[in-house]
Amino acid sequence: MSLSPDTPFDYDRLMRANLTRVFGERDAALRMQAIRELYADDAVLNEPHAAVRGHAAIGDAVTTLLASLPPAFVFTAAGPASGHHGVGRLQWYSGPADGPAVVTGMDIAQIEDGRIRVLTVFLDGPAS
Repeated sequence: MSLSPDTPFDYDRLMRANLTRVFGERDAALRMQAIRELYADDAVLNEPHAAVRGHAAIGDAVTTLLASLPPAFVFTAAGPASGHHGVGRLQWYSGPADGPAVVTGMDIAQIEDGRIRVLTVFLDGPAS
């Protein structure tokens, strides 16, 4: 089922859930549960330096990312997600929970049947 302009879909709910429950979850088991719920079975994650396919590979990529960040870093939506025609976007920032943003970026998701089919992550670099 493809989304049409007349099909109501909550892009904000899905994109924020991905940001907090996948990229913001440091417990691997809880993160995998969220990945299974939010992503299509053969979903693709495109990051600036790599692309992976499937739940396990996405989980591993996020584990590697989170291991490279200080434990106090969190991902926060910079505003509501928007979307149409099965494509959503969410701007975000990351840094210490009680400090300034260190990096900003945007997630672009291709969505099928209410789940993420392809997530492409764009990094803006250090926050200014």
